[in-house]
Amino acid sequence: MSYAGDITPEKAWEILTEHADAVLVDVRTEGEWAHIGIPDTSSIERPAHFIEWVDGTGARNPRFGEQLEQVLADRPADAPVVFLCRSGQRSAYAATVATAAGITPSYNVLDGFEGGLDAFGQRGSTGWRAVGLPWRQA
Repeated sequence: MSYAGDITPEKAWEILTEHADAVLVDVRTEGEWAHIGIPDTSSIERPAHFIEWVDGTGARNPRFGEQLEQVLADRPADAPVVFLCRSGQRSAYAATVATAAGITPSYNVLDGFEGGLDAFGQRGSTGWRAVGLPWRQA
């Protein structure tokens, strides 16, 4: 079963602002949250959730499914879940795992929080921050 789809950061924000029960799950690492920043969902009065897909060494989080179920325990069954990572790859895996566990609809944010590498080998020209969506330092 495939997740609900890949969406732009702008579409992700639209879903989060228009659906009162929609949930944002950031699956980057603790180091990324601390040093790069996090989505700021304070204006929609709903916290983002932070669950590492992998740890700082690149090892997959064996408790991801359990932690996801915990943060989504009060979510209505049909509320959208939007997954975000650095560039949209880990969040696609997370959305796939969530969908397989019956958490639908699950979406992946294309370009993630800071996008892939550009022609100069740098990040930040695409993604959540680059399009001007709310964010802050952790």
